[in-house]
Amino acid sequence: MTLTYTNSSQTVLALEHVELTILMPCLNEAETIGICVEKAIRFIERHQIAGEVLIADNGSTDGSQEIAVALGARVVSIPEKGYGAALLGGIAHARGDYCVMGDADDSYDFDSLQFFLAELRNGADLVMGNRFRGGIGEGAMPWLHRYLGNPVLSFIGRLFFKVPVGDFHCGLRGFNTERIRALRLLTTGMEFASEMVVKCSLAGYRIREVPTTLKKDGRSRAPHLRTWRDGWRHLKFLLMYSPRWLYFIPGGVLILVGFLSSALLFIAPLKVGAVVFDLNTFVIACFSIIVGVQVMTIGATARQYAALNGLLPWSERTMMLERLFSTDRMSVYALALILLGLIAVILGFASWAQHDFGDLGSSRVPRVVIAGLTLSVIGFQILFSGFLIGILRIPLSSHKTSSRQQ
Repeated sequence: MTLTYTNSSQTVLALEHVELTILMPCLNEAETIGICVEKAIRFIERHQIAGEVLIADNGSTDGSQEIAVALGARVVSIPEKGYGAALLGGIAHARGDYCVMGDADDSYDFDSLQFFLAELRNGADLVMGNRFRGGIGEGAMPWLHRYLGNPVLSFIGRLFFKVPVGDFHCGLRGFNTERIRALRLLTTGMEFASEMVVKCSLAGYRIREVPTTLKKDGRSRAPHLRTWRDGWRHLKFLLMYSPRWLYFIPGGVLILVGFLSSALLFIAPLKVGAVVFDLNTFVIACFSIIVGVQVMTIGATARQYAALNGLLPWSERTMMLERLFSTDRMSVYALALILLGLIAVILGFASWAQHDFGDLGSSRVPRVVIAGLTLSVIGFQILFSGFLIGILRIPLSSHKTSSRQQ
């Protein structure tokens, strides 16, 4: 990465120890970068903070870098494109013990960061701004973002990860620099904002929230944010980092509904009012169980893969999954189910043979055969999933051991 520094005579950079870095990602923000830098430096000087203003430039071609340097900021050039890439580069070069990041479009007030700094000084690892509590100016946030996108994604974040914040995607946030570096954040796009909060929660970091304001940005061009594309990227990230909600809960529901339905219909048809649930419904119930088991085994594989590669932390539940879904155990479960299934199928065909393979006059034998086939299919699913989990563990066993020791 190419670094461009401000004049060494500038006070904010001459300090040996820097407490606060105010970090702004930048891509062609010449219209607003100046006012943002001025506000940030004014905040540092007014509160007599050992601080710096750092611009993570993502390839601006409109002179944003020169404007920032002239006003007293330090600029670091980040060649890799993307909102997350710019911030990752900026965090890597931040000198401050604490860092407050925010967009360089003049929508956030860099002159009023005292609440963020106070919480950081009190031991918070991540301090999120809440625009809904602090105030959103007219035209500052599109209707779709304000009443659908942000509330829904924030609700999902609280539900999935127990994050105690009401504005999951506020771009103005502060954090302990070293603690965030230790998370080894990876995403380079807009979903970086979600990754930071999610990984802080999973790591057990102390997360706080303070009110902040949002006003209409000062740019004449369209924002880089794309509503549906970036909204989907955030949602996709939340789902991928929560195997419980992506796999285990849906899979468990499918298995439960399928098992209860098939159990009720195994002996005889079920009549509810004028509606009769018979063999066709029984087949659907069995398919529900098969799909549910498949989803659950994929979830177990994904969760262990994520833990082995350090994407998600090891937990008691993960350790339990490791024991329950070892290759040896899954092979035993699978072979038992396959055997039971084959016995049921053989019994069913034997009963059919007693009718000379003709009309049975009853749906009991087809039920037995379908139940047997369902057990066999589930058995094969578990068997091969068990071997897949075993394969994933082979090259990463040493990494897994070192991760647990940490």
